[in-house]
Amino acid sequence: MYVTTALDFAGYRISDYQGVVRGIVARAPTITQGIMGGLKQIIGGNIGAYTEMCEQARKEAFDLLVQHASARGANAIIGMRYDASDLGGVHIG
Repeated sequence: MYVTTALDFAGYRISDYQGVVRGIVARAPTITQGIMGGLKQIIGGNIGAYTEMCEQARKEAFDLLVQHASARGANAIIGMRYDASDLGGVHIG
């Protein structure tokens, strides 16, 4: 599956739009990630446990996006974007 953040693919013509596709993940840190993140907040610095959690969420969201596009018959995704937010202590991204 071709995926780009651009709104077109150079050298290719878009012949049909399959509509909006998405990959949505709501993730909370594991107990271990929460403990390690809490300790790191006290000492300061990069919170590796949270970085790993965000990376996992993005990978899962990307995989779901590709699955959704494939199910609609698409062979490419244009205009792909990541978005993340915090909702009541639960990370959404």
